[in-house]
Amino acid sequence: MAKKNPNKNYCSFCGRPDSEVNLLIAGVTGHICDMCVDQAHGIVEESVKKPSKSEPDFTLNSLPKPIEIKSFVDQYVIGQDDAKRYLSVAVYNHYKRLLQIDVEDDVEIEKSNVIMVGSTGTGKTLLARTIAKMLKVPLTIVDATVLTEAGYVGEDIESILTRLLQAADYDVPTAERGIVFIDEIDKIARKSDNPSITRDVSGEGVQQGLLKLLEGSIINVPPQGGRKHPDQKMIPVDTKNILFICGGAFDGIERRIAQRLNTRVVGYSASKDTANIDRSNLMQYITPLDLKSFGLIPEIIGRLPVLTYLNPLDKNALMRILTEPKNSITKQYIKLFEMDGIKLTFDEDVYEFIVDKALEFKLGARGLRSIVEAIMMDAMFLMPSENEKELHVTHEYAVNQFKKSNIESLRVA
Repeated sequence: MAKKNPNKNYCSFCGRPDSEVNLLIAGVTGHICDMCVDQAHGIVEESVKKPSKSEPDFTLNSLPKPIEIKSFVDQYVIGQDDAKRYLSVAVYNHYKRLLQIDVEDDVEIEKSNVIMVGSTGTGKTLLARTIAKMLKVPLTIVDATVLTEAGYVGEDIESILTRLLQAADYDVPTAERGIVFIDEIDKIARKSDNPSITRDVSGEGVQQGLLKLLEGSIINVPPQGGRKHPDQKMIPVDTKNILFICGGAFDGIERRIAQRLNTRVVGYSASKDTANIDRSNLMQYITPLDLKSFGLIPEIIGRLPVLTYLNPLDKNALMRILTEPKNSITKQYIKLFEMDGIKLTFDEDVYEFIVDKALEFKLGARGLRSIVEAIMMDAMFLMPSENEKELHVTHEYAVNQFKKSNIESLRVA
């Protein structure tokens, strides 16, 4: 073996000379190179990593009750009391189910997955995000539009659980007690009423893949997401105790509901039943049969037993959304200007103008943001560079700024 050059310094751990490393740190009686420092850092992190919690860190007395969950959500989401009640009860029962798992009892509580139906901009995703703020279990929100059947361009079904693992810091027992919100579930509806002869890779194929997740089974999940391949290390995740909440706009399902409600055309009570129907909000009459006719397969519907709806937003609701919640749109803009030392105020009739335009565009609460952005754009561009410290938005100013924008193209006929 070649002798070490006495004029060179060597790493005391790996033996590399200073010419082969980026950095050699000197100690009292030896040296350590940067590569050994990195390895040592990884070893220390592994050794001091917190042990996973197989037991829930909450008790029945410490759980937020359904009324408390709804009260918290009320601070951020206006209206939609029915959906809030369903979600609050579902989350509370999920907690109780987790506490019951380790209790020896003949009664096994089944999980109640939820599906929410409501037109765009009514608050489905906001409900999920708000509830996530107060949960004691990990929650992730995923989008069904990117999912495709395994082997095709897009994301595999298992990527849903990858997101949940990330939310739980890769603590598998904690992730197995979490909640998954699948948004845009209507986008994977079957393209025709008949079962597909050829592959429906982003529709029925995805629904078939979701069945095993919703029902509960052990899924091998790629830890970093992406495609599966034989050499990749997988993490087994049991979905038996994961609560799934699905949401979708189901655009056009009102026509199917209307057709079903008008099917009874013979008999004395036919006209009487039709007269009692609130045609301005047909979504409240939705049933699993309507979801099936829209394109969800019966197996999926059976695994989403709790069905709730969100009401369309009227003028009063939009007005409250614009001003009341903790994170209301106007409060956000007031905060943005305040960070530049500018005091922003609005006339009351400006709110009326914004809400009226949002109703014209039929974009729900999202339309409010577009309109306010159009009105405030010039001020946000110019005022940070000027010395003005106050901006009062009048009705006339709002109308003129709105006309200058091309937002009229958003109008829905």
